[in-house]
Amino acid sequence: MSTKTLAILICLSSFYFGISQSNSLFTAATENYNKGEYTKAIDKYEQILKNGEHSAELYFNLGNCHYKLNAIGPSIYYYEKALLLKPNDGEILNNLGYAQNMRLDAVEKMPKTDIAQLYSDFVNILSFDQWAYLAVSLFILFVLAYLSYFFLRFATQKRIAFIASVMSLILGVVSILIAYLQYQDFKTDNPAIIFSKEIKITSEPNNNSEVVFTLHEGTKVNVLEKLNDWKKIRLADGQTGWLLDENLRLLKDF
Repeated sequence: MSTKTLAILICLSSFYFGISQSNSLFTAATENYNKGEYTKAIDKYEQILKNGEHSAELYFNLGNCHYKLNAIGPSIYYYEKALLLKPNDGEILNNLGYAQNMRLDAVEKMPKTDIAQLYSDFVNILSFDQWAYLAVSLFILFVLAYLSYFFLRFATQKRIAFIASVMSLILGVVSILIAYLQYQDFKTDNPAIIFSKEIKITSEPNNNSEVVFTLHEGTKVNVLEKLNDWKKIRLADGQTGWLLDENLRLLKDF
């Protein structure tokens, strides 16, 4: 056996051993959860994270454990991370709603026009990668329908194939455009969860500036910029301010 072949076999063995170990930890953690041993379950789930494994199910279970321990910030944090990997999942949204009801801060979103709300509801039916997959499928359908137009013999069939090809092309272009716009929004959006029990938000990045408002554990914010150890945040209602970055955790830090 060559050295190269041996190295490949060792890598494959390590890979499968890692998967097996993670599966064993996940099963053991779930058993701890079912027994009400939430702290033990958290330790095992976090060990899986340290092994480099990420999944919506893993973050969802971590959220459940912290929720059972009445840890508002961590429970919302992990539910939100699960939602990033599995958007619009009903079970995650439901549990996230319960956790959000435990927050002290009630931040109302800035109102949208009817047209803006309709657009938001439509484009968020799918995530940007799902829109991209849909676009690829529609472009494949366009090619097949276009080729069928030349090979079909009857006029009615040709007409149907032509219409199908045009519609597929139009819908494919629309899908790829929505995917692009959503991806741009995803890149500019930098959400985080407040982890401190209570934190004063200042008008400038220093401890001597004016306090503009106060936030509590579990509140979701969007990070706009960073200056040394300070981060500028914006709430859903449009308010902005600065806080030390030790008081929050970013959601997209996979």
